Formats: sequence, C-alpha cells, structure tokens
Amino acid sequence: MARIAVDMDEVIADALGEHLSRYNAKFGAELAKSDLLGLHIFDLIPDEHVGAAIDIVHTEDFFADLPVMPHAREVLEELSKSHEIFIATAAMEVPRSFRAKYEWLLRHFPFISPMNFVFCGDKSIVDADYLIDDNARHFLRFKGKGLLFDAPHNRNVQGYTRVNDWLAVKEFFAHHVLPV
Repeated sequence: MARIAVDMDEVIADALGEHLSRYNAKFGAELAKSDLLGLHIFDLIPDEHVGAAIDIVHTEDFFADLPVMPHAREVLEELSKSHEIFIATAAMEVPRSFRAKYEWLLRHFPFISPMNFVFCGDKSIVDADYLIDDNARHFLRFKGKGLLFDAPHNRNVQGYTRVNDWLAVKEFFAHHVLPV
C-alpha cells in the first residue's frame, strides 16, 4: 500500500477554468487555457488587471463550485481501495479558501476521510510515497516521487514524470508503484 498525496487546484479541481471564466466576465476578455501554454494568466493580462485578477481567487466563494477534473473521482476512488490517499493543498496561499475547499472535498470525494485532508503551505511536510501536483516547486524538498500533473502553465517544465490526465495516473499506478 502506497501513500499518495494529491494536490487540489489544477489536479482534481479546475481552478484555472474558473479563474479564466471570472476574469473574462469581469474584463470582457476571451482568454482560453490554450492561450496559457507555458504561461500563467498574469503573463498575458495587462498590468492594471493583475490586482483584480488576484482578488478573483481570494473571494470566499471561488473554490466552492469548481468542476472536478475529468476521471479524478473514479480513479481516486479506485486507488483508495489499495492505497492511502491524502489531499495536500497549499491552502495557506489563499487563507479564505479553507472552508470552501473542505466542503468541496467532502461533496466530491466522500470516500476520502477528512482526516486525510492536509491544508498546508510547504508540501515537503507531507509524508507520502508520491505527490501528484501541477507545480514542480512542491517536489523540490518532497522526499517521495513527484508526478507532474499536466497543466498549461507547466507545459515547458522538464525533469519530472509527467501524467497528462487521470487516466494516465491510473495507468502509472497500475505499473509503477514503488515498494514501500
């Protein structure tokens, strides 16, 4: 049985889609995920919009109704039958997100115990064999194996095992679980 830590935003929850939707509505823009290959939203928007774009994520309701990433629920439920699953979210970056993230996880992933929800900043504190994350900076001090979950902003990141979607995660764990 492996311990698998899973990031929330851009891994199981489509925060980028919601961010783009709210930004486009606020500013009459037409940004799409495909515009962000190798970039962050802040690389493309006018400097005078950056503060407002940051504020969008820092609202109480931003994380409440995010769409679940395709196949995340089914794959994690299957993996939870033979592995320990933890959700490790860097919620300290958006302190107003705690309640919404907690309730979102309860609603969409009821098979994962709330005792396995880790709200943190530095994910190196998570004692797991694997960390599935879209941000490679979380792998730098993590003691286990990092799996880089594909996202527009990390398209040019090299040096990590990349999983393109949840079906690729399922395939990875079917063949590559390290002995613990």
